[in-house]
Amino acid sequence: MTDAIKEVAVERAGAHATHATLDLLAVEEPLEIRISWDEAGEPRLTTVAVTMRTPDNDDELAAGFLFTEGIVRRRDQIAGIRSCRSGSIRVELAPGTPVDLARLVRHAYTTSSCGLCGKTSTSALRAVPSWSLPPNEPVVDDALIRSLPASLRRAQSVFDATGGLHASGLFDLDGRLVVLREDVGRHNALDKVIGTELLAGRLPASERLLIVSGRVSFELIQKALMAGIPLLAAIGAPSSLAVELAREAGMTLLGFVRADHFNIYSGGERVRPRSRFLYG
Repeated sequence: MTDAIKEVAVERAGAHATHATLDLLAVEEPLEIRISWDEAGEPRLTTVAVTMRTPDNDDELAAGFLFTEGIVRRRDQIAGIRSCRSGSIRVELAPGTPVDLARLVRHAYTTSSCGLCGKTSTSALRAVPSWSLPPNEPVVDDALIRSLPASLRRAQSVFDATGGLHASGLFDLDGRLVVLREDVGRHNALDKVIGTELLAGRLPASERLLIVSGRVSFELIQKALMAGIPLLAAIGAPSSLAVELAREAGMTLLGFVRADHFNIYSGGERVRPRSRFLYG
Protein backbone atom coordinates (compact mmCIF):
# COMPACT_ATOMS: atom_id res chain seq x y z
CA MET A 1 0.00 0.00 0.00
CA THR A 2 1.28 3.46 -0.85
CA ASP A 3 2.32 5.90 1.89
CA ALA A 4 -0.56 8.11 0.78
CA ILE A 5 -3.19 5.63 2.06
CA LYS A 6 -3.91 4.35 5.56
CA GLU A 7 -6.28 1.56 6.55
CA VAL A 8 -8.45 2.14 9.63
CA ALA A 9 -11.15 0.21 11.44
CA VAL A 10 -14.62 1.79 11.29
CA GLU A 11 -18.22 0.92 12.04
CA ARG A 12 -20.57 1.08 9.08
CA ALA A 13 -24.13 1.98 9.95
CA GLY A 14 -26.84 0.70 7.64
CA ALA A 15 -30.60 1.04 7.71
CA HIS A 16 -31.02 -2.00 9.95
CA ALA A 17 -27.62 -2.84 11.45
CA THR A 18 -24.09 -1.65 12.22
CA HIS A 19 -21.06 -3.78 11.46
CA ALA A 20 -17.28 -3.51 11.76
CA THR A 21 -15.27 -3.04 8.58
CA LEU A 22 -12.15 -1.37 7.23
CA ASP A 23 -11.85 1.93 5.41
CA LEU A 24 -9.03 3.51 3.41
CA LEU A 25 -8.11 7.10 4.22
CA ALA A 26 -5.91 9.65 2.50
CA VAL A 27 -2.94 10.35 4.76
CA GLU A 28 -2.40 13.88 6.05
CA GLU A 29 0.95 14.54 7.75
CA PRO A 30 3.21 17.56 8.30
CA LEU A 31 6.23 18.21 6.09
CA GLU A 32 8.91 20.65 7.18
CA ILE A 33 10.58 22.31 4.19
CA ARG A 34 14.06 23.65 4.90
CA ILE A 35 16.66 25.33 2.72
CA SER A 36 20.43 25.39 3.12
CA TRP A 37 22.89 27.78 1.49
CA ASP A 38 26.23 29.50 1.99
CA GLU A 39 26.30 33.14 3.02
CA ALA A 40 29.70 34.87 3.05
CA GLY A 41 31.34 31.47 3.36
CA GLU A 42 29.16 30.41 6.29
CA PRO A 43 26.62 27.57 6.00
CA ARG A 44 23.02 28.61 6.69
CA LEU A 45 19.96 26.49 7.33
CA THR A 46 16.39 27.62 7.94
CA THR A 47 12.85 26.28 7.90
CA VAL A 48 10.70 28.10 5.36
CA ALA A 49 7.40 26.26 5.88
CA VAL A 50 5.63 23.39 7.55
CA THR A 51 2.74 22.24 5.40
CA MET A 52 0.15 19.53 5.93
CA ARG A 53 0.38 17.21 2.95
CA THR A 54 -0.18 13.70 1.66
CA PRO A 55 3.14 11.78 1.59
CA ASP A 56 4.72 10.84 -1.78
CA ASN A 57 6.45 13.20 -4.22
CA ASP A 58 7.92 15.27 -1.38
CA ASP A 59 10.93 16.32 -3.50
CA GLU A 60 8.57 17.73 -6.12
CA LEU A 61 6.42 19.41 -3.48
CA ALA A 62 9.42 21.15 -1.91
CA ALA A 63 10.82 22.26 -5.28
CA GLY A 64 7.43 23.46 -6.48
CA PHE A 65 6.74 25.34 -3.26
CA LEU A 66 10.08 27.17 -3.36
CA PHE A 67 9.58 28.02 -7.02
CA THR A 68 6.03 29.30 -6.71
CA GLU A 69 7.05 31.34 -3.65
CA GLY A 70 9.82 32.96 -5.72
CA ILE A 71 12.66 31.59 -3.55
CA VAL A 72 14.18 29.78 -6.52
CA ARG A 73 13.70 31.00 -10.08
CA ARG A 74 15.44 28.30 -12.13
CA ARG A 75 16.23 24.59 -12.00
CA ASP A 76 19.97 25.22 -11.69
CA GLN A 77 19.46 27.09 -8.42
CA ILE A 78 18.65 23.76 -6.75
CA ALA A 79 21.81 21.80 -6.02
CA GLY A 80 20.10 18.89 -4.31
CA ILE A 81 17.08 17.71 -2.33
CA ARG A 82 17.20 15.16 0.46
CA SER A 83 15.06 13.88 3.29
CA CYS A 84 16.72 14.64 6.62
CA ARG A 85 14.37 12.74 8.93
CA SER A 86 10.76 11.68 9.01
CA GLY A 87 8.61 14.62 8.02
CA SER A 88 11.48 16.91 7.00
CA ILE A 89 13.09 17.70 3.67
CA ARG A 90 16.06 19.92 2.86
CA VAL A 91 16.64 21.75 -0.40
CA GLU A 92 20.27 22.69 -0.97
CA LEU A 93 20.61 25.90 -2.96
CA ALA A 94 23.35 26.29 -5.54
CA PRO A 95 26.17 28.76 -4.82
CA GLY A 96 25.23 32.30 -5.75
CA THR A 97 21.47 31.79 -5.38
CA PRO A 98 20.04 34.92 -3.72
CA VAL A 99 17.93 34.23 -0.64
CA ASP A 100 15.14 36.65 0.29
CA LEU A 101 13.65 35.28 3.48
CA ALA A 102 11.48 38.36 3.95
CA ARG A 103 9.05 36.82 1.44
CA LEU A 104 8.58 33.81 3.66
CA VAL A 105 7.52 35.37 6.95
CA ARG A 106 4.76 33.00 8.08
CA HIS A 107 3.13 31.75 11.21
CA ALA A 108 4.06 28.29 12.45
CA TYR A 109 2.45 26.25 9.67
CA THR A 110 0.17 26.21 6.67
CA THR A 111 -2.85 23.94 6.62
CA SER A 112 -3.66 21.51 3.83
CA SER A 113 -6.60 23.69 2.81
CA CYS A 114 -4.88 27.07 2.55
CA GLY A 115 -1.30 27.82 1.66
CA LEU A 116 -1.75 31.55 2.23
CA CYS A 117 -3.14 31.51 5.76
CA GLY A 118 0.24 32.25 7.33
CA LYS A 119 1.06 35.29 5.22
CA THR A 120 1.44 38.40 7.35
CA SER A 121 0.49 41.04 4.77
CA THR A 122 -1.18 41.30 1.37
CA SER A 123 2.10 42.54 -0.09
CA ALA A 124 3.55 39.09 0.55
CA LEU A 125 0.85 37.36 -1.48
CA ARG A 126 2.25 37.95 -4.95
CA ALA A 127 5.41 36.56 -6.46
CA VAL A 128 6.68 37.96 -9.75
CA PRO A 129 6.72 35.38 -12.58
CA SER A 130 9.87 34.90 -14.64
CA TRP A 131 7.84 34.70 -17.86
CA SER A 132 4.91 36.49 -19.44
CA LEU A 133 2.08 34.46 -20.93
CA PRO A 134 2.00 34.31 -24.75
CA PRO A 135 -0.87 36.59 -25.82
CA ASN A 136 -3.92 34.76 -27.18
CA GLU A 137 -2.04 31.46 -27.44
CA PRO A 138 -2.45 28.55 -27.52
CA VAL A 139 -5.95 28.19 -28.97
CA VAL A 140 -7.74 25.04 -27.76
CA ASP A 141 -10.89 23.33 -29.03
CA ASP A 142 -13.76 23.43 -26.57
CA ALA A 143 -14.32 19.68 -27.05
CA LEU A 144 -10.82 18.98 -25.77
CA ILE A 145 -11.45 21.13 -22.70
CA ARG A 146 -14.71 19.32 -21.98
CA SER A 147 -12.84 15.98 -22.13
CA LEU A 148 -10.34 16.94 -19.44
CA PRO A 149 -12.41 16.16 -16.29
CA ALA A 150 -12.92 12.54 -17.36
CA SER A 151 -9.23 12.18 -18.23
CA LEU A 152 -8.24 13.63 -14.86
CA ARG A 153 -10.63 11.40 -12.97
CA ARG A 154 -9.38 8.23 -14.70
CA ALA A 155 -5.85 8.96 -13.50
CA GLN A 156 -6.73 9.60 -9.83
CA SER A 157 -5.67 6.27 -8.36
CA VAL A 158 -5.48 7.38 -4.71
CA PHE A 159 -8.84 9.15 -4.95
CA ASP A 160 -10.30 5.89 -6.25
CA ALA A 161 -9.22 4.20 -3.03
CA THR A 162 -10.05 6.96 -0.54
CA GLY A 163 -12.39 9.51 -2.11
CA GLY A 164 -10.49 12.18 -0.19
CA LEU A 165 -7.89 13.91 -2.38
CA HIS A 166 -7.57 16.89 -4.67
CA ALA A 167 -5.79 16.54 -8.00
CA SER A 168 -3.94 18.76 -10.44
CA GLY A 169 -3.24 17.52 -13.95
CA LEU A 170 -1.10 19.01 -16.70
CA PHE A 171 -2.06 18.10 -20.28
CA ASP A 172 -0.49 18.79 -23.66
CA LEU A 173 -2.39 20.52 -26.47
CA ASP A 174 -3.60 17.16 -27.83
CA GLY A 175 -5.22 16.28 -24.49
CA ARG A 176 -2.55 13.80 -23.39
CA LEU A 177 -1.80 13.73 -19.67
CA VAL A 178 1.75 14.90 -18.92
CA VAL A 179 1.74 14.74 -15.12
CA LEU A 180 -0.88 14.30 -12.40
CA ARG A 181 -0.42 14.64 -8.65
CA GLU A 182 -2.85 14.16 -5.77
CA ASP A 183 -2.85 15.63 -2.26
CA VAL A 184 -5.19 16.56 0.58
CA GLY A 185 -4.22 20.17 -0.18
CA ARG A 186 -5.17 21.80 -3.49
CA HIS A 187 -2.08 24.02 -3.38
CA ASN A 188 0.15 21.03 -2.58
CA ALA A 189 -1.15 19.04 -5.54
CA LEU A 190 -0.30 21.94 -7.85
CA ASP A 191 3.10 22.51 -6.26
CA LYS A 192 3.88 18.83 -6.88
CA VAL A 193 2.97 19.22 -10.56
CA ILE A 194 5.01 22.39 -10.96
CA GLY A 195 7.93 20.91 -9.02
CA THR A 196 7.92 17.91 -11.36
CA GLU A 197 8.16 20.18 -14.39
CA LEU A 198 10.80 22.40 -12.78
CA LEU A 199 13.07 19.47 -11.87
CA ALA A 200 12.63 18.04 -15.38
CA GLY A 201 13.59 21.37 -16.97
CA ARG A 202 10.20 21.79 -18.67
CA LEU A 203 9.26 25.30 -17.54
CA PRO A 204 7.73 27.57 -18.69
CA ALA A 205 4.73 25.38 -19.43
CA SER A 206 3.44 27.66 -22.19
CA GLU A 207 2.18 24.73 -24.31
CA ARG A 208 0.28 23.03 -21.49
CA LEU A 209 -3.26 23.02 -20.07
CA LEU A 210 -3.88 22.74 -16.33
CA ILE A 211 -7.01 21.27 -14.80
CA VAL A 212 -7.71 21.13 -11.06
CA SER A 213 -10.31 19.00 -9.33
CA GLY A 214 -11.83 21.61 -7.03
CA ARG A 215 -12.34 25.33 -6.74
CA VAL A 216 -9.80 27.94 -7.84
CA SER A 217 -8.39 30.45 -5.37
CA PHE A 218 -6.07 33.39 -5.90
CA GLU A 219 -3.17 31.18 -4.85
CA LEU A 220 -3.70 28.58 -7.59
CA ILE A 221 -3.76 31.31 -10.23
CA GLN A 222 -0.55 32.75 -8.78
CA LYS A 223 1.19 29.36 -8.87
CA ALA A 224 0.08 28.66 -12.45
CA LEU A 225 1.36 32.09 -13.53
CA MET A 226 4.72 31.41 -11.93
CA ALA A 227 4.97 28.26 -14.08
CA GLY A 228 3.93 30.09 -17.26
CA ILE A 229 0.70 28.09 -17.69
CA PRO A 230 -1.67 30.00 -20.01
CA LEU A 231 -4.92 28.08 -19.39
CA LEU A 232 -6.36 26.84 -16.10
CA ALA A 233 -9.58 24.82 -16.09
CA ALA A 234 -11.38 23.89 -12.88
CA ILE A 235 -14.12 21.43 -12.10
CA GLY A 236 -15.24 23.82 -9.36
CA ALA A 237 -15.77 27.57 -9.07
CA PRO A 238 -13.19 30.37 -9.00
CA SER A 239 -13.08 33.07 -6.37
CA SER A 240 -13.51 36.74 -7.27
CA LEU A 241 -9.84 37.46 -6.60
CA ALA A 242 -8.81 34.50 -8.78
CA VAL A 243 -10.82 35.95 -11.67
CA GLU A 244 -9.35 39.40 -11.07
CA LEU A 245 -5.77 38.12 -11.17
CA ALA A 246 -6.39 35.90 -14.23
CA ARG A 247 -7.84 38.83 -16.17
CA GLU A 248 -5.00 41.10 -15.11
CA ALA A 249 -2.39 38.56 -16.23
CA GLY A 250 -4.09 37.52 -19.48
CA MET A 251 -4.64 33.94 -18.34
CA THR A 252 -7.55 31.84 -19.58
CA LEU A 253 -9.61 30.77 -16.58
CA LEU A 254 -12.44 28.25 -16.97
CA GLY A 255 -14.78 27.02 -14.25
CA PHE A 256 -17.47 24.37 -13.75
CA VAL A 257 -15.91 22.31 -16.53
CA ARG A 258 -18.16 19.40 -17.47
CA ALA A 259 -18.57 17.09 -20.46
CA ASP A 260 -21.24 19.37 -21.94
CA HIS A 261 -20.39 22.90 -20.74
CA PHE A 262 -18.06 25.26 -18.90
CA ASN A 263 -17.86 28.93 -17.93
CA ILE A 264 -15.22 31.26 -19.36
CA TYR A 265 -14.14 33.83 -16.78
CA SER A 266 -11.17 35.29 -18.66
CA GLY A 267 -9.09 34.73 -21.77
CA GLY A 268 -11.88 33.43 -24.01
CA GLU A 269 -9.77 34.11 -27.09
CA ARG A 270 -7.89 30.85 -26.38
CA VAL A 271 -11.11 28.79 -26.66
CA ARG A 272 -12.42 27.69 -30.09
CA PRO A 273 -15.35 28.01 -30.67
CA ARG A 274 -16.67 30.15 -27.82
CA SER A 275 -20.09 31.36 -28.97
CA ARG A 276 -22.04 28.68 -27.09
CA PHE A 277 -20.54 29.42 -23.69
CA LEU A 278 -21.61 31.95 -21.12
CA TYR A 279 -19.37 34.04 -18.94
CA GLY A 280 -19.89 33.47 -15.24
